[in-house]
Amino acid sequence: MTAVRLALPDLAATRALARRLARCLRRGDLVTLEGELGVGKTAFARALIQSLAGAEIEVPSPSFTLVQRYELPGLTVTHADLYRLGAPEDLQELDLEEALEAGAVLVEWPERAGAMLPADRLRLRFSFAPDGGEEARELVIEAGPSWRDRLPALPAERTDAR
Repeated sequence: MTAVRLALPDLAATRALARRLARCLRRGDLVTLEGELGVGKTAFARALIQSLAGAEIEVPSPSFTLVQRYELPGLTVTHADLYRLGAPEDLQELDLEEALEAGAVLVEWPERAGAMLPADRLRLRFSFAPDGGEEARELVIEAGPSWRDRLPALPAERTDAR
């Protein structure tokens, strides 16, 4: 996988990246959002979905429903949160394969799915920035084969991930 590391100094930078990703998203895309609780995975997903909607629509966390589906202009987006998934086999009940055929899928806590998710994805790994303030984050982006041609359009500033 091709990888880049980004500094996101504040929530505005995180939202701006989500808007850039929204412009690159297409049917069949899987984007996984990784990182500990409170690192901004849902805030990123919310900004991306609102960007595609062209409005500040309500985008609740799917923590309890596990899946939220958004019929947006030009693209259906399914937002899944696997934190409460009992076992990787339970993923089949969420119909994410069908969701990928119909549109794009954002998955929080993808590690709960084990090896059940497709390997070709855009993997976003968020972490708290050690010296950047309350809203500062670091992000490592790893791009599968279908993303490599679109990866340069994402970061405003880019450095190689190590």
